[in-house]
Amino acid sequence: MRSAYSITPPNAQQTVFTPCRESTSALSGVEPYTSETFTRLGLSIESFANRARTAADKRLQLLKPELIKGEDGKIAYAVYRGESPLFATLLLAPSLPKLFEELFGKEIWVAAPDRHALYVFPANPGLVQAFAADLAERYASDAYAASCEVFSIKTGSEPRVVASFLGEE
Repeated sequence: MRSAYSITPPNAQQTVFTPCRESTSALSGVEPYTSETFTRLGLSIESFANRARTAADKRLQLLKPELIKGEDGKIAYAVYRGESPLFATLLLAPSLPKLFEELFGKEIWVAAPDRHALYVFPANPGLVQAFAADLAERYASDAYAASCEVFSIKTGSEPRVVASFLGEE
């Protein structure tokens, strides 16, 4: 979903971040902000982005991820999921990498194949590759898919794309 206010994350080929709000009247569950809305609210894209990060952090604090163990019995990855179409926005939460630092290290990789889930992995291409087919299926089967790209997130840094689970485009 692109608009005049969409932002392309670093290294992204397929993904844009578009200012939206949750909406029960929209089929997708979200409605993009218009230029009229930005004007009426007195917002710039930068001030909206700051508010979006704060809102994502607040949502994140209310949620508990499902921790998934690998064959070795250790936690392999985590997933946030639910009915809200805003789960994908959790990747904007500044506190997200800090929450997983003890488990996965200072850098995490996240994927949001649909708007109802966010997968959190250690920064490990092999592990993400192992789940690529499942992520691709979730992306392809959702009429309102979020992103086919994998983001690197570190404390104090903006999310940047490091891979696509769809393979070569």
